[in-house]
Amino acid sequence: MSQSETPSRGVWNVPPTPKERNAVQRLVDRLLDELAPERATKRGDYPVNPVVAHRTPSGCILQAAETALSVSWFPEATDANALGELHVVLWRGVVSRRGSPKPAQGAVEIRDLALRPVERPTDEMVWRATDGTLYDADGLAKYCIALLEGQRDQDRAAE
Repeated sequence: MSQSETPSRGVWNVPPTPKERNAVQRLVDRLLDELAPERATKRGDYPVNPVVAHRTPSGCILQAAETALSVSWFPEATDANALGELHVVLWRGVVSRRGSPKPAQGAVEIRDLALRPVERPTDEMVWRATDGTLYDADGLAKYCIALLEGQRDQDRAAE
């Protein structure tokens, strides 16, 4: 049976294998490393960045002065046959993080993008948005940064 004749996951209703789950987790880790690399603790002053990255085990928050972008990975999707779901949310305001004091004004959601991992015929994992758009790992990281930068530019123009 050729690859084009191979039934899709939905036809057989087969739950994901550990190998597939691990491949998706590597894809998530690659995206998070691109957006919010782990910082090594060191002494001294940190340079002032216009965007501060906060990393969690299942996502990250890129916080600018008036806007933020959060990326959250949910490996256990509601569908037993799904490999999980990634949520990218663009916010206006300061996003509160676990364990930090709540800001005076909460952040307001501007845009939400839900993505699910899918496999290309080349055995490469990519992300599919609910509108059908496909993103590879690098393309999704660039798209996230462009969303944040675009909103920051709009906020500056409105001032």
